[in-house]
Amino acid sequence: MAIYTCDICGMSIGTMTCGKCGKELVHQTITEDSGETVHVAACPDGHGMVKSPLCCGQDMVCNTK
Repeated sequence: MAIYTCDICGMSIGTMTCGKCGKELVHQTITEDSGETVHVAACPDGHGMVKSPLCCGQDMVCNTK
């Protein structure tokens, strides 16, 4: 399970699921055309992805358990 945690305040987010298939989203990174690496939470069945959560103005850190 991917757990996203804020390094500043300690807030954490647990399981996020795909609205189409109900499967748990998995943490991944993608590389944009500019070369920048972006952290995302993606459906394992390919239904899409969202940018990983933000808290206190920065990306939350992902730990998988």
